[in-house]
Amino acid sequence: MSSPEIASLSWGQMKVKGCSTTYKDCKVWPGGSRTWDWRETGTNHSPGVQPADLEEVVKKGVKTLVIGHGMSEALQVPPSTVDYLKQHGIDVLVLQTEKAVAKYNALAAQGVKVGGVFHSTC
Repeated sequence: MSSPEIASLSWGQMKVKGCSTTYKDCKVWPGGSRTWDWRETGTNHSPGVQPADLEEVVKKGVKTLVIGHGMSEALQVPPSTVDYLKQHGIDVLVLQTEKAVAKYNALAAQGVKVGGVFHSTC
Protein backbone atom coordinates (compact mmCIF):
# COMPACT_ATOMS: atom_id res chain seq x y z
CA MET A 1 0.00 0.00 0.00
CA SER A 2 1.45 3.37 -0.96
CA SER A 3 1.35 6.67 0.90
CA PRO A 4 -1.16 9.12 -0.59
CA GLU A 5 0.13 12.26 -2.25
CA ILE A 6 -0.63 15.63 -0.66
CA ALA A 7 -2.42 17.24 -3.60
CA SER A 8 -2.47 20.82 -2.33
CA LEU A 9 -1.48 23.00 0.59
CA SER A 10 -2.39 26.56 1.42
CA TRP A 11 -2.82 28.45 4.69
CA GLY A 12 -5.32 26.44 6.74
CA GLN A 13 -6.17 23.94 3.99
CA MET A 14 -4.72 20.66 2.80
CA LYS A 15 -6.04 18.16 0.27
CA VAL A 16 -4.93 14.56 0.01
CA LYS A 17 -5.15 12.88 -3.40
CA GLY A 18 -8.10 10.49 -3.53
CA CYS A 19 -9.83 12.04 -0.51
CA SER A 20 -12.74 14.47 -0.71
CA THR A 21 -12.06 16.00 2.72
CA THR A 22 -10.26 19.33 3.08
CA TYR A 23 -8.08 19.23 6.17
CA LYS A 24 -6.71 22.01 8.36
CA ASP A 25 -4.19 19.69 9.99
CA CYS A 26 -3.83 16.10 8.88
CA LYS A 27 -2.20 12.75 9.45
CA VAL A 28 -1.28 10.56 6.47
CA TRP A 29 0.08 7.02 6.21
CA PRO A 30 0.31 4.26 3.61
CA GLY A 31 -3.28 3.74 2.50
CA GLY A 32 -4.99 6.55 4.38
CA SER A 33 -5.39 9.95 5.96
CA ARG A 34 -7.51 11.76 8.48
CA THR A 35 -7.91 15.02 10.35
CA TRP A 36 -5.29 15.69 13.00
CA ASP A 37 -7.51 16.94 15.81
CA TRP A 38 -5.27 18.45 18.48
CA ARG A 39 -8.09 18.21 21.04
CA GLU A 40 -7.70 14.40 21.08
CA THR A 41 -4.36 14.66 22.87
CA GLY A 42 -4.43 18.20 24.26
CA THR A 43 -1.77 19.39 21.81
CA ASN A 44 -0.84 23.07 21.77
CA HIS A 45 1.93 24.98 19.99
CA SER A 46 3.98 24.54 23.16
CA PRO A 47 5.12 21.99 24.22
CA GLY A 48 4.02 20.85 20.77
CA VAL A 49 3.79 17.47 19.06
CA GLN A 50 3.61 14.62 21.58
CA PRO A 51 4.16 10.88 21.04
CA ALA A 52 0.39 10.42 21.50
CA ASP A 53 -0.12 12.52 18.33
CA LEU A 54 2.03 10.08 16.37
CA GLU A 55 1.06 6.66 17.76
CA GLU A 56 -1.64 6.06 15.16
CA VAL A 57 0.75 6.72 12.26
CA VAL A 58 3.56 4.71 13.90
CA LYS A 59 1.22 1.71 14.18
CA LYS A 60 0.73 1.80 10.40
CA GLY A 61 4.29 0.53 9.96
CA VAL A 62 5.91 3.65 8.52
CA LYS A 63 9.68 3.71 8.10
CA THR A 64 9.90 7.51 7.89
CA LEU A 65 7.68 10.15 9.49
CA VAL A 66 7.63 13.75 8.29
CA ILE A 67 6.39 16.40 10.71
CA GLY A 68 5.25 19.71 9.24
CA HIS A 69 5.40 22.03 12.21
CA GLY A 70 3.64 25.02 10.71
CA MET A 71 3.91 27.55 7.94
CA SER A 72 5.79 29.85 10.35
CA GLU A 73 7.23 26.91 12.33
CA ALA A 74 5.25 27.82 15.47
CA LEU A 75 4.38 24.23 16.43
CA GLN A 76 7.16 22.86 18.60
CA VAL A 77 8.54 19.32 18.39
CA PRO A 78 10.29 18.42 21.64
CA PRO A 79 13.35 16.14 21.67
CA SER A 80 11.34 13.51 23.58
CA THR A 81 9.01 13.16 20.58
CA VAL A 82 11.92 12.69 18.18
CA ASP A 83 13.42 10.15 20.61
CA TYR A 84 10.11 8.25 20.71
CA LEU A 85 10.21 7.83 16.93
CA LYS A 86 13.87 6.81 16.88
CA GLN A 87 13.18 4.21 19.59
CA HIS A 88 10.62 2.71 17.19
CA GLY A 89 13.22 2.59 14.39
CA ILE A 90 11.55 5.40 12.45
CA ASP A 91 13.49 8.10 10.62
CA VAL A 92 12.04 11.52 11.44
CA LEU A 93 12.16 14.79 9.56
CA VAL A 94 10.88 18.00 11.16
CA LEU A 95 10.39 20.75 8.60
CA GLN A 96 8.43 23.90 7.86
CA THR A 97 5.10 22.62 6.52
CA GLU A 98 5.57 23.55 2.84
CA LYS A 99 9.01 21.90 2.83
CA ALA A 100 7.62 18.94 4.81
CA VAL A 101 4.86 18.33 2.24
CA ALA A 102 7.37 18.51 -0.63
CA LYS A 103 9.68 16.03 1.12
CA TYR A 104 6.79 13.73 2.05
CA ASN A 105 5.51 13.71 -1.55
CA ALA A 106 9.01 12.98 -2.89
CA LEU A 107 9.44 10.05 -0.49
CA ALA A 108 5.95 8.72 -1.28
CA ALA A 109 6.72 8.91 -5.03
CA GLN A 110 9.85 6.80 -4.38
CA GLY A 111 7.71 4.14 -2.73
CA VAL A 112 8.98 4.78 0.82
CA LYS A 113 6.60 3.71 3.61
CA VAL A 114 6.24 7.30 4.75
CA GLY A 115 3.76 8.91 7.08
CA GLY A 116 3.21 12.50 8.02
CA VAL A 117 1.56 14.89 10.41
CA PHE A 118 1.09 18.38 9.06
CA HIS A 119 0.02 21.69 10.65
CA SER A 120 -1.20 24.04 7.93
CA THR A 121 -1.30 27.36 9.79
CA CYS A 122 1.16 29.21 12.01
